[in-house]
Amino acid sequence: MSKVAVQIESDDLIAGLGRGLAVIECFDDEHARLTPAEVAERTLISRTAARRYLLSLCHFGYARTNGKVFWLAPRVLRLGQSYLLSARLPRLAQPFLEQLFNATQSTAGLAVLDEHEVIYLARHSGTRAKNAGVQLGARLPAHVVSVGRAILMSFSDSALDEWIAAHRFACFTQFSENDPSHFREEIVRMRELNYAMADQQLELGWRGLAVPLRDRHGECLGALSVTMPVEGMSVDAMLACALPPLREAQAGLRALL
Repeated sequence: MSKVAVQIESDDLIAGLGRGLAVIECFDDEHARLTPAEVAERTLISRTAARRYLLSLCHFGYARTNGKVFWLAPRVLRLGQSYLLSARLPRLAQPFLEQLFNATQSTAGLAVLDEHEVIYLARHSGTRAKNAGVQLGARLPAHVVSVGRAILMSFSDSALDEWIAAHRFACFTQFSENDPSHFREEIVRMRELNYAMADQQLELGWRGLAVPLRDRHGECLGALSVTMPVEGMSVDAMLACALPPLREAQAGLRALL
């Protein structure tokens, strides 16, 4: 499952496809409805081209419009669903996540890094009515979740410095790390421990513990995590409860990758 670099000749590229995907990606929670002018500004394409892409997305069922603004249609979810259905890693991880939940009675998850966000590809939380596990496919800033930190542990010093320099350290709670220098020190410290923790960084009352997931060649493919409530659970108690089964799942899954 190691990555293979592919050299693509310019004559083989369909630039319009890339621009169309960029139009889809420019919609988010803060920009749910956009005009062609706003899409043009966010994607750096002309207003005329933006309008044509938006109308094409509407024609193929991926967007909708009232004539003035545009928004994405549920059909867009098929793009992500196609990956989840075809990807091998989430399928392999699911039994290990179930074992993690049984061992800890806490939400277990698998996430990968996409530039500066993590994406949760698989999770298991039993039938608990309330848990801190995010929904499948959710994207979160990597610096405030344990899975993001665990993956960053695998970066070389130069790659880590480059990532930190380009990252926006937003705060979500009073505990959120927003000092790049201190964040780097934390990642280096976690490398030595070979596990990562995010303590109320994203949401008050919840603490995450994660380990990097590597294949047999040593390449980091993502991270496995367990999320537990802070109340009534010290850091040492969480490590004693969750780290051994995390390590076991880490080793078991690595043997299959």
